[in-house]
Amino acid sequence: MEWVRPEDTAYDETRKLFNAMIDRRPAVIARCAGAADVAEALAHARANRLDVAVRAGGHSVAGMSTNDGGLVVDVRPMKSITVDPDNRTVTVGAGVTWGEFDRATQEHGLASTGGRASTTGVAGFTLGGGSGWLERSYGFACDNLQSVDLVTADGDRVTASAVENPELFWALHGGGGNFGVATGFTFGLHDLGPTVHAGIMLFRGEDAPDLARAYRDISLKAPDAVGTALVFLTAPPEPFVPEDMVGKPAVGLAYLYAGDPAAGAEEAAPFRALGPAVDLVGDMDYTAFQCMIDDPPDLYHYWSAEYHDELPDAALDVIVDAASRLPGPHSQHLVARWGGAVAGPAAAQTPLQNRGAQWVTHPYGMEASAAAAEEAKAWVKQFRRDIAPYANGGVWLNFVGDEGRDRVRAAFGEENYGRLARVKREFDPENVFRGNQNILPAAS
Repeated sequence: MEWVRPEDTAYDETRKLFNAMIDRRPAVIARCAGAADVAEALAHARANRLDVAVRAGGHSVAGMSTNDGGLVVDVRPMKSITVDPDNRTVTVGAGVTWGEFDRATQEHGLASTGGRASTTGVAGFTLGGGSGWLERSYGFACDNLQSVDLVTADGDRVTASAVENPELFWALHGGGGNFGVATGFTFGLHDLGPTVHAGIMLFRGEDAPDLARAYRDISLKAPDAVGTALVFLTAPPEPFVPEDMVGKPAVGLAYLYAGDPAAGAEEAAPFRALGPAVDLVGDMDYTAFQCMIDDPPDLYHYWSAEYHDELPDAALDVIVDAASRLPGPHSQHLVARWGGAVAGPAAAQTPLQNRGAQWVTHPYGMEASAAAAEEAKAWVKQFRRDIAPYANGGVWLNFVGDEGRDRVRAAFGEENYGRLARVKREFDPENVFRGNQNILPAAS
C-alpha cells in the first residue's frame, strides 16, 4: 500500500484526471496493490469518516473517480493480466487499461469489446456497461464478463458470477461502482486479429448533409460484424490531411470489421464509394486501430449522449447543424450505430434499459481552456434540447456527466432501478460508494 497525501511530491500527478475541468484535492489517495490494500483503505475511511471515491482509468467525465477532502481508492497498481488461450478467457486486475488488455489478448489472436480510447480503464468502463467498436458482434464489455472480484464497504471479499452471488453479478453489468471496489475481472474472448480491416475515412465538411444520410442508409444494411461511427470534427494538422482541409469542418468515418479482413474490405466498399478525401481504412493491427482516436491529454471535457430508435432526415439535420457549430477545434460530435448483439439475447441479462436503440448521438465538448469549455458545455446542452424530439429517453451513463437522478433512472428503467436498489441495500446499505452515477439503497 502506498499512501499519497497533499504534502507528498507525487500528490498532484497522482490526483490528476483525464478531464482537466476536474481539479479536486482528496485528503489521501490509497494506491492499492490488491484486495487486502483496498480493505485497509476502506477501514481507514470508516475510522476517519472520509468520503470514498474509486479511481481506475480516471476517464469519468464528471470526475466521479475523485473527491475533495475524502479518500480515493486508486486501483491502478493492479496490473496483472493472465490469458488462457485454450479456454479463450482473460483475467485482469482492476488497474488495467484497454490498451494493455488488447496487447495481451492479441498475442493469441483474441479480443473482447473494449474502449474506443486505449487509455480508458477496464474497470469503470465494464462496470458501466462498456460500449465499443466490437459491440455489434460481441455485445458490450459487461456481456463478456464471467466473474468479478469485489471488496465490499465492510472490507469483505466476494466473487460475483452466474453461480456465485448471481444477483450482484447481474447488477455489475452496468450498475457501475455502486456495490464495492472491483479488484479483478474475468472475460470471455473471441477469435479476432491480429490483423483486421479497419481505419478512418475523412470527408470534407461541406458534404456533411448528404454524407449523414448515406451513412445512415448504408449502416442499416451492414452486417453485425461492421462497427462504425460518423464523427464531425475540425480537420487536424496531420500529414495525411490535405492542406486545404486543415482547420476546417470535416467528417470522419471510423470503420472496423470483426472478422476476415478480405470480407471486411468488401463490406467497406459502400462507404468507400462515398468518395473520402482521405482513406486510411485497410488491413492493420487491431491494437493500432484501438489507439487511432485516443484523445490528447489536458483538455477540458463535457459530454452527453442520447439514444435513438431511428434517425429520420429531420434528426440528421439537427445533428449536422450542431456539428456546423462546434465550439472549438477539439470538440467533436459522434453518431454511433448500435443494433446487432447490443440488442441480442444478452440484453435481457443486464439492468441496462433501451438496448434496442439503433443509434447513439454523443456530443463531445473538448477544449483547451476552462473558458472555452464553458462554451462547449453550452453547446452540448443546446444539442440535447434540439435533438429531444428524436430521442427515446434512454441514456448510456458512461457517456454522460453528472446530469441528475432522473438520468440515472432513465439508464435502467423503474423496474431494473428498483432491483439494483435492493442489491445496493444488501452490499452497501450505508451508500459508502456514492461517488458515482449513484443508486440509492432500497428502504428496508
